[in-house]
Amino acid sequence: MADKAQQSEEDGAAVTPHEFEEPKREQWGSKIDFILSVVGFAVGLGNVWRFPYLCYKNGGGAFFIPYLLCLVCGGVPLFFLEIALGQYMRQGGMGAWKICPLFSGIGLTTTVIVFLLNIYYIVVLAWAGYYWIFSFSSVLPWSHCDNEWNTERCQVSFASANNCSNATLCAVSSVANITDSVDPVIEFWERKILQISPGIDHPDGIVWQLALSLFLVWCLGYLCVWKGIKWTGKVVYFTATFPFLMLFILFIRGVTLDGAADGIKFYLSPDFSRLLDAQVWIDAGTQIFFSYAIAVGSMTALGSYNKFTNNCYKDCIMISCINGSTSVFAGFVVFSVLGFMAKQQGVSIDQVAESGPGLAFIAYPKAVTQMPFPQIWSALFFFMIMMLGLDSQFVGMEGFTTVVMDCFPQLRKSPRREIFNALYCLVSYLIGLTMVTRGGMYVFQLFDYYAASGMSLLWCCFFECVAIAWVYGASRFYDNIEQMVGFRINPWLRICWTFLAPLVCGGIFVFMWVNFKPLTYNRVYVFPAWAQGLGLTMAFSSMICIPLTCFIKLLMTPGTLKQRWARLRTPILLPSKIPKHWPDAEFLKEVGYHALSRKNQNGVLFGCCAEDSKQSSTVYELCERVKV
Repeated sequence: MADKAQQSEEDGAAVTPHEFEEPKREQWGSKIDFILSVVGFAVGLGNVWRFPYLCYKNGGGAFFIPYLLCLVCGGVPLFFLEIALGQYMRQGGMGAWKICPLFSGIGLTTTVIVFLLNIYYIVVLAWAGYYWIFSFSSVLPWSHCDNEWNTERCQVSFASANNCSNATLCAVSSVANITDSVDPVIEFWERKILQISPGIDHPDGIVWQLALSLFLVWCLGYLCVWKGIKWTGKVVYFTATFPFLMLFILFIRGVTLDGAADGIKFYLSPDFSRLLDAQVWIDAGTQIFFSYAIAVGSMTALGSYNKFTNNCYKDCIMISCINGSTSVFAGFVVFSVLGFMAKQQGVSIDQVAESGPGLAFIAYPKAVTQMPFPQIWSALFFFMIMMLGLDSQFVGMEGFTTVVMDCFPQLRKSPRREIFNALYCLVSYLIGLTMVTRGGMYVFQLFDYYAASGMSLLWCCFFECVAIAWVYGASRFYDNIEQMVGFRINPWLRICWTFLAPLVCGGIFVFMWVNFKPLTYNRVYVFPAWAQGLGLTMAFSSMICIPLTCFIKLLMTPGTLKQRWARLRTPILLPSKIPKHWPDAEFLKEVGYHALSRKNQNGVLFGCCAEDSKQSSTVYELCERVKV
C-alpha cells in the first residue's frame, strides 16, 4: 500500500494556493492592518526603556555586534516561523501546533505565558496613566518637597556623591546624591504612586487610585478587542503610529538640550573588550526574544488572520527592520535626555542611567523638571508610554482570545464574543488587583521575573525549532511556505531553524539556569521562600506543558513506537488544505485526517491518513487513487 501511495504522489500534478478552500475565519481588512498590529505588539516598552540601557551597559556601540548576530540567527527566523505557521495553519497559538501533534504542548505553553503576561504588563499602563494625570498640574508634584507625602529627608539639591543607604532608593534610581536624603521624584514614586510596603507579605490594602487607573486601562483594552481583529486592525492606526511621532518629537527636543551630545557619545562609544563577557551575549539574546514578542503565541494568532497567499516573508523582513531600528533610535532619545540630566546635576552619565520602571518613572520625570514647560514634555512622554504599552497589551489579549475562540468557535458570534472578552478582562483585572496593593510592586516583580521570564521564552523557542526543523521537517515547512508565497525563500532560515536558533536558545537557557539567582528587590530585599516557590511554580506551569504533552501523546497514541512516531509527526490540517477537485473530499473532511506534503518536480503533493484508525484503510484507499 505504501508503494501505491508513493506512486500516486509521483504521478501528481502541482497544486496552486488558489485551489484551496478558505475556512470561515476572520481576515484582516488590509495588509496595513496586519503590519501595524504586529509592529504595535512587537515595538513596546522594552524598545524604549530596556534596549538603550543594555546597549550602554554592555559596551555601547560594540553591543550591536552580539545583538545583530542574535537577531539574524535567532530572532528574525523564529519571528517569521511563528507568523508563517499561523498563516499556513490558520489557527492561533494553540491550534497551529497541530502541524506537529507530538509538540502540541508548545501551544499550551505560549497560552499560559501570554495569559500571565497580559495580567501584569497592563499595570505599567496604570502607573503611566496616573503620572499623565499629574502632568497637568500647575507645578509638577515630583519637582518639590512641599507635598503631604514628602518626608523630612526629601531634598532636591544634588551636592555630593551618590549614596544608597536607603534600600528603596538604591533599586530604583541613582539620582540622590546627598547622604541619607531622598529626591522628591523617588518619594512621589514610592510614597504617592506605589505607597510601597516593607515586603510582599505586607499587602496592606489596595491603593484605590491605582485600582481605578488599572480598571480604566482594562476598559480601553476591552474596547480595542471587543469586536475582533477587524476592529483591532483599525485601532492600531493610531496606537501603533502615534508613539513614533512622540519619539521623533522627544528626539528633536532631546538633541537640542545642553549635554545631549555627551549622552549620545556615551550611548554609542564602543568597548570591544566587553564582547568577551558571556553576560553581554546573554543580554543580547534575551532582549531579542522580548523585543520581537516571540513564544507568546500572539504572532501566530496575528498571522492566522492573513490570506493564505499573503507574502508573509516580505512582511516579516520589513517589520524586523522597523523593530530593530526603533530600538536604536530610542537610544538616541533616552541618552540625549540623560546627558542633559547628568550635566545639570554635575554627575557622570552612568549615575543617572536607568532601565525599566527606573527610567520611565524616576529618571525621565526628573529630567523634565529641569526643562522649560515641563508639563508639556511630561504629558507627551507618559502618553507615549501608554500608547506603546496599550497596543502591545490589546494585541496580547487578542492572542489569548484567538486561542479560546479556535477551541470554541461558537464564541466568535456576537454577542458571545463581547461577553467572553468582558469576562476575560474582568478576571484578569481581579487578579491584577494584587499588584495595586501597597505590596503590589513586589507581586509585579514576581510576575515579571518568573511568569514571562527569559527562561520560559527560551525554553519554548528551543522546542519550536525542534518541532518544525527536526520532527515535522524543515524542508516540508519550506514547501508549505512556498505554497503560500509562491517562491522558495532564502535557505538561511532553514539553517537557523535547524542549527543556529536552537543552539542560541539552548545555550542561553543553560547559562541562565547555571547563574540563576533568587529574586530580590531594591538589591536588598530578598523575597521569602514561599514567594520564590510561587514564582517558580508560575514559570514551570508554562514550561511543563511541552514535555508533559509529549509524554501523554506517546502514551495514548495506539500502535507500535514507530507507528506512534509517524503518526505524531504528521500534521492535523484544516479542511482548507484539501484541494477542491479531490474526489470524496467531503468524506475526508468529515472523518478527520492527517495530511502531509512534500515537493517533487511536479509541485506540492498531498497524502493523508485518517485520525481514526478504524477509518485508515478507507482514507488511504481514497488518497492512493487521487491524482492531485
